[in-house]
Amino acid sequence: MVRYIANKFFYMLVSLFILISATFFLMQAIPGDPLTSEKQVPPAIKERLYEQLGLDKPVYQQYLKYLGNVVQGDFGISMKKINQDVSDIIGQTFSTSLKLGLVAIVVAVIVGVLLGMLAALYHRKLIDNVAMVLAVLGIAVPSFVVATLLQYVFSSKLQLLPTMGFNGPLYYVLPVAALTAQPIAFIARLTRSSMLEVLHADYIKTAKAKGLGWMAILFRHVIRNGIMPVVTYLGPMTANIVTGSVVIEQIFGIGGIGKQFVEAISTRDYPVIMGITIFYGILLMVVRFITDIAYVFVDPRIKLSKGKEG
Repeated sequence: MVRYIANKFFYMLVSLFILISATFFLMQAIPGDPLTSEKQVPPAIKERLYEQLGLDKPVYQQYLKYLGNVVQGDFGISMKKINQDVSDIIGQTFSTSLKLGLVAIVVAVIVGVLLGMLAALYHRKLIDNVAMVLAVLGIAVPSFVVATLLQYVFSSKLQLLPTMGFNGPLYYVLPVAALTAQPIAFIARLTRSSMLEVLHADYIKTAKAKGLGWMAILFRHVIRNGIMPVVTYLGPMTANIVTGSVVIEQIFGIGGIGKQFVEAISTRDYPVIMGITIFYGILLMVVRFITDIAYVFVDPRIKLSKGKEG
């Protein structure tokens, strides 16, 4: 078990190093000048800015300095926002994105599992058919299309919910619905197929034969074994929600880290682009690491096999 965790942690560090390196050199490879703007900057001022930002040094020196700074949690200074550290920009905006993301993850898991359970328990009946139609639509339609449709129907036409901003509980409804449409659909399909397999397993038949009550069978065996694929999907789902929030925050005018990322791209603020990209990478790798460890505790078969290795 200890060896398993150590291996996962080591590979996470290697992946993080590759991500930082790739992000840095991709930014260096982009044509154009980081200080290019609509206004012409005098050569003397540009030279001074290059010296201040360390852009006058060779690429390998810039890379080693940036790598050392990132290890210390320093992502540099924004080129467009005067005297603002990238770390401060991330810290000020991430709380909003975190609130939106956590609500979306909780809603996706609860609704997706319940929908999948109902579809499995009422297999080949109306509930199952409706659930699977909704699941197919949720997977097929992109989140930005769902967001636009929700805005048009519930804000423009019915005027039931606010369109822009993030100032209260009602402001969560449309962004969360747009973010969770695809994860809910995927979780529902996973839960349904897994629970159908569990319901026909031999140990369920044995439990029934021994006289164990249906509710006890459902909660002790069916649900626990049926949601194992959902635990595996938590990592990719978090990635989908986090990366999907970049577009959703822009559509709904939410001042989160995703909106900052889009603005940084449009203004060619390279330190902010790199900092948010690496921050996203760290977040997703940590979530994936926690998910892998959690899956060991949920599935006894993995726990036993890894225990022999340790």
